[in-house]
Amino acid sequence: MERTAVLGGLPSNHLLPPSRTASSLLRFSSSSSPSSSSFAADRSLGAFNPPSLFLKLQKQLPSLTAVHSVSPFKRDAVASGTYSTGPADVASIDWDNLGFGYIATDYMYMMKCDQGGTFSNGELQRFANIELSPSAGVLNYGQGLFEGLKAYMKEDGNILLFRPEENATRMQTGAERMCMPAPTVEQFVEAVKATVLANKRWVPPPGKGSLYIRPLLMGSGAVLGLAPAPEYTFLIYVSPVGNYFKEGLAPINLIVEHELHRATPGGTGGVKTIGNYAAVLKAQSAAKAKGYSDVLYLDCVNKKYLEEVSSCNIFVVKGNTISTPAIKGTILPGITRKSIIDVARSQEFQVEERLVAVDELLDADEVFCTGTAVVVSPVGSITYKGETKKYGGGGVGAVSQKLYTVLTSLQMGLTEDKMNWTLELN
Repeated sequence: MERTAVLGGLPSNHLLPPSRTASSLLRFSSSSSPSSSSFAADRSLGAFNPPSLFLKLQKQLPSLTAVHSVSPFKRDAVASGTYSTGPADVASIDWDNLGFGYIATDYMYMMKCDQGGTFSNGELQRFANIELSPSAGVLNYGQGLFEGLKAYMKEDGNILLFRPEENATRMQTGAERMCMPAPTVEQFVEAVKATVLANKRWVPPPGKGSLYIRPLLMGSGAVLGLAPAPEYTFLIYVSPVGNYFKEGLAPINLIVEHELHRATPGGTGGVKTIGNYAAVLKAQSAAKAKGYSDVLYLDCVNKKYLEEVSSCNIFVVKGNTISTPAIKGTILPGITRKSIIDVARSQEFQVEERLVAVDELLDADEVFCTGTAVVVSPVGSITYKGETKKYGGGGVGAVSQKLYTVLTSLQMGLTEDKMNWTLELN
């Protein structure tokens, strides 16, 4: 059975880029069950009041709510890529000079949940400011988490996501630590896919950057006394980005911080809570004022073991051995870190996860950082207590270059994904 409706004058949060006219032909072809429905969009003529149409057709076709609620049609429109906003146009951006900064895009995704409940009825909305009570848990008690992942455009126009299920799992771990409910892995991944497809025109062309995806989980309900918030919001927004460090794939310069610390044993350093990042701003700002790229932190107990850079994991290379601080509760389990370890081992490097003393930097052949934003960033120098150790003669080390090339080629779809890490959207 086929139902055809012409939609005009669509509400502001409908899935149409602002540059396009708000008239669209929606066709729903269904068999005996809503799960077998297919969704297609095509521009057409006509205009009338969409809400009344939705109320009428929802009684006959419940999956019509998918236009505003993504999850019901995930097996059709979003998951298969058959949903379309029409011919893809491209955002007007100087892609050759794209930095790592916030650029507002078209759509964001939002889903809410009460304390003790489960997330449901997520929807895509036009990107805009959100409303929060001054007494929201996230504002008063820092009850919030975020994630970061990227989408890359392939030469054929398809889009690749890199290990989104790992971000979903990490958010669940963080939510448990912060006394918050979290989306399921499936909800998280489907929401990411929907948000990326709705903002497809903002994905940089191949080789020009990536679409940075920022999922947030926050205590949005009002609470005065110290307690978990009564309501939670899961939100995703995106922004096209270039290199995180202005140097690009060029050596950065770090300074070791031995007085201020990023995390403590038993604290929240091992989860991606928002407070972890506010805590590094003082040392990072002071370092940048002195000309350094970022700060490398030591453990707070012995003040001699490497932990991580402000927003990156750290690796030390000596010969064929690559060492990185072990995950022990104060270090974020980075997804790029995890991926680089597997890539390095596949390239026949020996990788050790252990305590790495700051003194080992003096004897290292190379040092590099990893993270979603930076991918792999070679370190050109590290300054510790007034003494500076330089690496690579001002260039990119061979190990850093090799691992960067292997991982980014996989992320961008330039090589076969034998790890089964990428998720392709078309």
